[in-house]
Amino acid sequence: MKFLGTELTRNIERDMFDYMPKEYEDYRESRAIIQSEAAEFESLNAQITDVLAQFFIDTATWGLANWEQLVDVPTDPTKPLNQRRSVIKSKLRGIGTVSVSLIKNVAESYANGEVDVVEESANFTIRIKFVSTLGVPENLADIQKAITDIIPAHLAINFEFTYVLYSQLEAKYADYNAVVASGLTYEQILTDGGA
Repeated sequence: MKFLGTELTRNIERDMFDYMPKEYEDYRESRAIIQSEAAEFESLNAQITDVLAQFFIDTATWGLANWEQLVDVPTDPTKPLNQRRSVIKSKLRGIGTVSVSLIKNVAESYANGEVDVVEESANFTIRIKFVSTLGVPENLADIQKAITDIIPAHLAINFEFTYVLYSQLEAKYADYNAVVASGLTYEQILTDGGA
């Protein structure tokens, strides 16, 4: 059994026999009773471990619905678990006075959400540039909603995305035929340079 990256091994049957007089190990009836009870205890331990995992956002699975209810987020079981966890974390982080560091903290709670945040006070705008991923992050709508929920209503948000530059493609591919020969889609070339 494994919990939070730690392997929990225990021979329950052996432990139960160790609590009893040694001669009980020789009787078929006592062995059968201990074996069936040990199997039940192992099942119980697995269930306890599963319930305990739901207490932590990073290990929760079926318990994410409870976390989503706690932070007032609609439950969408069709979304991948990592995206649902990111939304929950951003809601928990988004408490307090709104500042550049808070906005950065909320955005970075999402997978591939490393950002640079610039406050443009004169324009009443916040500029958020994604630096850890090329292209548009897969859960941009969640990030937009989380940030919109925490910033004052009079501020506009501008999102900036990073793509592969033409000069980078020129350095990697000799000509257009080399790009075609790579077999990559336009989306793959734009978002990861065909790496």
